[in-house]
Amino acid sequence: MELSRELLDWRARGRRVRTVEGEVFALDTGGPDAAAPLLVLHGFPTSSYDFHLALPHLVATRRVVLHDHLGFGLSDKPARFSYSLLAQADVAIEVWRSLGISRGHLLAHDYGTSVATELIARRERGLLPIELLSLTLSNGSVHLELARPRRIQWLLASRVGPLVARLSGRAIFRRNMKAILGRPDAVSESELQSLWEGLAHDEGRLRLPAIAGYLHERVRFRERWIPPLTRLDIPVHILWGRRDPIALPAVAEALAAEIPDARLTWLDDLGHYPMLEAPRRWADAVAEFVAALPA
Repeated sequence: MELSRELLDWRARGRRVRTVEGEVFALDTGGPDAAAPLLVLHGFPTSSYDFHLALPHLVATRRVVLHDHLGFGLSDKPARFSYSLLAQADVAIEVWRSLGISRGHLLAHDYGTSVATELIARRERGLLPIELLSLTLSNGSVHLELARPRRIQWLLASRVGPLVARLSGRAIFRRNMKAILGRPDAVSESELQSLWEGLAHDEGRLRLPAIAGYLHERVRFRERWIPPLTRLDIPVHILWGRRDPIALPAVAEALAAEIPDARLTWLDDLGHYPMLEAPRRWADAVAEFVAALPA
């Protein structure tokens, strides 16, 4: 699939980082406070391009590092890769270490929050080579029992997943995206087109069934991932679009209740992609939280 000018420009700003499992697209802005960057993990089924509108507001005060998980966006989409959340955590660590990063503030959205919980579990066991200074979780189904994933997500994660992936085109993607926004018109048609191109690029649709298996991992590894959150000793921000029909407000409330001293910020009129729906407001909330942390 031919990429839009917007996505080509995004690719030109980043670089390819080699990992054991394949090459990963990463974008490192440099900038102020380069020693403690914001480390960003994006959601399913899109890519780091989700943050392109919010990025100008984030980089005003901080270095920001984003990457596309393997199987997503502009990264490699290998046919022989587990697409486990544990493997995606390995990839994230490889990317950060290749960029010389040893500490940072972790910011995760949707699928990225699942990768983040694996990183937190490793941190508690002393197995994380990156020092995490804070954690921000935004609209992710960390408590799957309180969430409401779309029907197509469960279908992709089932035995008919490969067929569903082949039959799912741009129109289905567009309809599902509009259904999870705070307002159906909150994201422009050109933005939706670029998001679709990132998904479909390099046979990305064929990887969706394997990636969607993360829903089953959330159940399988619940006792590995949830308890460490209840014992976290770093500042935590729960930043949530309240009108999200997938990661329901109940998920945010549960996280805020169980994580010690967690701060909960509601974005009342926004849905599942708050960084695309109101990029300035979402970015300001991220930046305000990090800026207020002790040096």
